[in-house]
Amino acid sequence: HAHRPMRISTENMRLTRFLSVFCCAVLCSSSLFVSSSLTPSSNKLQCTSNLESFHRREALPVLALRDPTLRLTGGGDDEDDVDLFGDDAEEDANAAAELKAKAAEAKSKKAKPAAKTNIVMDVKGWDDETDMKQVEELVRAIEMDGLVWGASGLEEVGFGMKKLRITCVVEDDKVSVDDLEDKITQHEDYVQSVDIASMNKV
Repeated sequence: HAHRPMRISTENMRLTRFLSVFCCAVLCSSSLFVSSSLTPSSNKLQCTSNLESFHRREALPVLALRDPTLRLTGGGDDEDDVDLFGDDAEEDANAAAELKAKAAEAKSKKAKPAAKTNIVMDVKGWDDETDMKQVEELVRAIEMDGLVWGASGLEEVGFGMKKLRITCVVEDDKVSVDDLEDKITQHEDYVQSVDIASMNKV
C-alpha cells in the first residue's frame, strides 16, 4: 500500500514549539545553576568587579567635568594619560595672569603722578646790542614733550646788558635739563650762556 503523507494539525505544531522552548529554558537554567553552585564565590567576585569597573568608567567623565585636573587613563602602564581640560585651563590661567599684570600696571601709572620740577633760568646775550626779545622768542620756540614755559622778564646785568630770566616746568622722566640747555645755546648768534637760577620740585 502506498504511504500517505502525515498531516500535522495546528494544535500539534503549537505544542511541539512550546515543548522545544521549554526544554531549552530548562537546559539553560540547569547550566547556570551548576556553574553558580560550583564556583559561587568566584562568580560573585567577578560580578562585583564588573560592576565596580562599570561605575568607574561611567563616573569618571562626570567627575572630570566638575574637576578639570582629573585625567582619563586607559588602565595600562604603557598608555598615555589623556588630559581633557589641561590645555584650556593653562591658556585661561595665562590670560588671567596677563590681564592682572596689565591692570596692575595701569593702576600704578594712574595712581602715581608724574614727578615735575620748576626751573628758573637766566639766558644771557653777547652784549648790549643783543635783541633780547628775539632771544625770548627763540627760547619759547623750543618744544619738548613734558616741557611747559612760564613767566619771563628782562633784568639788568651791567654796562647796558640785560639777561632773560624765564621759568619752565618739566616732567623729570621726559625732559633732561642738560638737553634743554643745549637746545637754548644752539642759538649761538644770540645766546652767550645759560645759568640755572633755581630748581624746585613741584
